[in-house]
Amino acid sequence: MLEQKRIRDFGITIGEMEPGAKNSITDIEGIKVGHTTVSHGSAQTGVTAIFPQDRNLFQNKITAAVHVINGFGKSMGLMQVEEMGVIETPILLTNTLSIGVASNVLIQYMLDQNKDIGDTTSTVNPMVFECNDAYLNDIRGSHIKPEHVMNALNNADSDFKEGSVGAATGMSCYKLKGGIGTASRRIKLGEEEGHLGALVMTNMGQKRDLTIAGKQIGQDIINTDGDDKQPDEGSIIIILATDLPLTERQLKRVAKRAILGLSRTGSYIGNGSGEVVLAFTTKNSVSHYKQATIESFNRIHEKELDLLFRAAAESTEEAILNSMITAKRTTGRHGHTRSSLTEFAHLFDN
Repeated sequence: MLEQKRIRDFGITIGEMEPGAKNSITDIEGIKVGHTTVSHGSAQTGVTAIFPQDRNLFQNKITAAVHVINGFGKSMGLMQVEEMGVIETPILLTNTLSIGVASNVLIQYMLDQNKDIGDTTSTVNPMVFECNDAYLNDIRGSHIKPEHVMNALNNADSDFKEGSVGAATGMSCYKLKGGIGTASRRIKLGEEEGHLGALVMTNMGQKRDLTIAGKQIGQDIINTDGDDKQPDEGSIIIILATDLPLTERQLKRVAKRAILGLSRTGSYIGNGSGEVVLAFTTKNSVSHYKQATIESFNRIHEKELDLLFRAAAESTEEAILNSMITAKRTTGRHGHTRSSLTEFAHLFDN
């Protein structure tokens, strides 16, 4: 992943399952991620775009599910996914007050690709997720412009940066610098082999609670970096993807297990923190246009879901740690500064 040092490079192994070749959500064929980073003075923000597949998503929707762990959030598009069980646009991440511009650009992007939307067929459901980056970013300044959104959509690739880039440029995690992070796990089911990958945008937690591979190091960090008494009013967005065939009900069950990976890093999920999980499979596609009266889909046996449950927990935990270890120390609005987890890597071995 673009030669960045990730948590495994510091001798930390999460869980027991084998990671994918890139240890990334893009181990799943067709998924791409793009960023636009806005970083100058008090403007510390950006946009991240996730393409779940390399086909037209409106015409070939993919099966999906949403799980809201704590609903203090302003994301768009969740209600229709909950009802219909599919997503039909790329997924955008940005700051809380920029979901409007992100949604408008995403809608226009889909209109340009599909001339029948809102004319001879239905409208489109844009997927936009957010976290509040106002500690480091002048969120009232409306620094995200349409061209930033389009740039993130246009530069998506299977290799992408983690850390304080894109939508996570101004995010905080455990009162250190937060970021974009990813991880994956290989899954072997008989003759079938696949992956489950996670991508997170981290902006939650209290410093004293930070736990890495079962070791509580938050207090050790406080001893050298000081504490931050502000309440947990951040958020985390968790995107889970698999290339194994699951129904939307099974995906929702998998999405619920992301909370285990989150809690293993120390989060207790504060009142003012919004935690949202979106899970999808690239294996089950739903055509927008009626092909047959009765449609059939494959799915794995229910008893095989335990492997995906474990993979969801492990990849979420590792993705969170990757988001922090790849993030750099950042100073933004009002001189506020967040230290990088790399500054405390010496504590991992103590």
